[in-house]
Amino acid sequence: MPGGKHILGKQNSKRVFGTARVGDRGQIVIPKEARELFNIRPGDTLLILGEPDTGLVVSRPEVLNNLANEILNKVKED
Repeated sequence: MPGGKHILGKQNSKRVFGTARVGDRGQIVIPKEARELFNIRPGDTLLILGEPDTGLVVSRPEVLNNLANEILNKVKED
């Protein structure tokens, strides 16, 4: 399994995969190690969230859907 790059003192980090340059049409390339680790294939849909102070988050929509369901179920229990 890929382990990410040695960046900012985080050896074998699974959270830092490098950088991506934004092209003329606003596109980025997700580093190969990240695509392999997260099984991202051409044609997959990714959710992009952002907050000006903290930046962007890229996720599979179903990951956040599952999280939302867990939160809503917890609220019902309380």
